[in-house]
Amino acid sequence: MRIKNMYADCSVLCRLILLFLLFFYLEGAWAQQGLRQSDKQRLIVTTDLGGSDPDDIQSMIHLLLCSNVIDVEGLISSRAWVDDPDQSVLIRKYVDYVGEVLSNLQKQAPGYPDLAYLQSIVKSGQTKAHMDGVGEGKDSPGSELIIQAVDKKVDKRPVWLVAWGGMNTIAQALWKVSHTRTKEEVDEFVANVRIYDVLGQDDAGAWIARTFPDIFYIRVKGVYGWGPSDEWTREHIQACNPLGAHYPDRIWATEGDSPSFFYVYANGLNVPEQPSYGGWGGRFTDKKVSGVRSMDFVKKSGKDETRFDPYYMLSDAPEGSNAISRWKEHIWNDFAARMQWTMTADYAAVNHHPIAAIGGDRSLMPVYKTVCPGDILTLDASGSDDPDGNPLDFNWYIYREPGTYSGKIIVEGDKSSSCRVTIPSDASGKEFHLILELTDRGTPALTAYRRIVVKVK
Repeated sequence: MRIKNMYADCSVLCRLILLFLLFFYLEGAWAQQGLRQSDKQRLIVTTDLGGSDPDDIQSMIHLLLCSNVIDVEGLISSRAWVDDPDQSVLIRKYVDYVGEVLSNLQKQAPGYPDLAYLQSIVKSGQTKAHMDGVGEGKDSPGSELIIQAVDKKVDKRPVWLVAWGGMNTIAQALWKVSHTRTKEEVDEFVANVRIYDVLGQDDAGAWIARTFPDIFYIRVKGVYGWGPSDEWTREHIQACNPLGAHYPDRIWATEGDSPSFFYVYANGLNVPEQPSYGGWGGRFTDKKVSGVRSMDFVKKSGKDETRFDPYYMLSDAPEGSNAISRWKEHIWNDFAARMQWTMTADYAAVNHHPIAAIGGDRSLMPVYKTVCPGDILTLDASGSDDPDGNPLDFNWYIYREPGTYSGKIIVEGDKSSSCRVTIPSDASGKEFHLILELTDRGTPALTAYRRIVVKVK
């Protein structure tokens, strides 16, 4: 009898434990907005933070606030067109400032790394600028970190190498691999690399593009125009202490390097492997073009990229910086909300992102639909929700630039939880992109997205 009672008691206890675990699992999945590892991109930053323009400091703070939706694997001090001193100590200083508020961030959203990890990935890059810093015996902690990250066999995701300054630490990693491995091994390494080069700030990018013609390489020129005003920044960023006190005033342009991580931010809109799709970090050509030159400072410093001609890179689509600016208010609100997260551990005190679901799909991946002319496509997002219980506003629309169909497409129910699209009779062989913007009525209002790519037979 005692044994039966013990068994019964144990069963009840086990059930309670299972229910408890299930509750937190579901709550965690809810809070994660459907985020899976496969939704997140791996990122290594090379930065000339510490120079005369504080925009790299601004971008570093902003990036670390987004490190729950991006797997940041390296923060490397690099040079641009001059031999600036190593600034890895300064990078650690700003990592420490973010570390002061990490416990609050971790209460607001899962996925934030801890401070010890962030400090461990701060490295020094090349000691000399340009290709002068690349070659035999010029390996650096930063170039070695890049090699180790790309070589990581347990993680099949590619590594995004983004340059806020010069490209030569990335070039050194590629130089070493190309001089120490077989062609097949080099090809495998290069296939796992993605590059997002802000403006081009040394001659190493041209060397990379010429030496490794198959490498995925974006050089973006249209990185300005999306940033908020100084007044907005003071009110929504710098007033959020303690971290806001470390966000510097603008000298030239605000956060000129931030589009590099906006591009890989997991939000349901961005599809980094498809540069022509467009998103927070810009929209780019789907084929490489020649002669995308660096900033004029490179030539003024005595370097000539034309010696590497012809080299080819992906570059800005025709709309240029407007490809980023179209989302600017959503970017600002996201930043403002994350700054509010830094000030409190109380989840109920601040706003969080809604979850956009298409049917039963709550992931951030694009939804691909194949249809025929004359078909009626119905999409249902009524399963979307908001972790704070805020009302939701739906906005369905055609994102024309990445599509190949130029005719008119009518979206019925564009402000409802479900919509209908009649496929035009002349759209055969074409493709169009339907975007759902799901915005909550919290403060600041936050937006989640889903992209539906419609291919017409």
